[in-house]
Amino acid sequence: MTDLPYLTPLSAEQQRAAGLSEVWPLAHADRVRFSELDPLNHVNNVAYLVWFEIARVAYFKHIDLSRYDDASQEPRIVVRRGELDWLKEMHADEEYVVTSKTIDYRNTSFTMLQEVWSGGTRRAAFQGVIVLLKPDGSGRMPIPDEIRAHFHDVDGVPER
Repeated sequence: MTDLPYLTPLSAEQQRAAGLSEVWPLAHADRVRFSELDPLNHVNNVAYLVWFEIARVAYFKHIDLSRYDDASQEPRIVVRRGELDWLKEMHADEEYVVTSKTIDYRNTSFTMLQEVWSGGTRRAAFQGVIVLLKPDGSGRMPIPDEIRAHFHDVDGVPER
């Protein structure tokens, strides 16, 4: 996997070369750093949450939900609930790919699926409910039509 660019959206060809079982709407490669290890030289559980958050922010920018540059105009994006499955341990300097896509939505919230892959093996999976709030935080904000279109056209969420 060493030919993959880090923290850059991967093409379908690059995703296949990394051993992903399917092509995802957004995938980023990186490697395990020493600071992410626990005393047993395994990746610390918290590191996975950070990896998923980095990928979520990249996903939100990628779909133009938020650029994170004008809090007075952009929705507040809140992780309402999350469930993480640690499937197989990881070690120092291991290269990995974090994938992200939306799998369902409602009026003001959507469910994302994210996974960590390394060596063609799924190592962790996160499923989270994301809620959009108005920029001032005064209440929920409907998902914009162009974002819903992305969920259908790119992520493959069935039409409601």
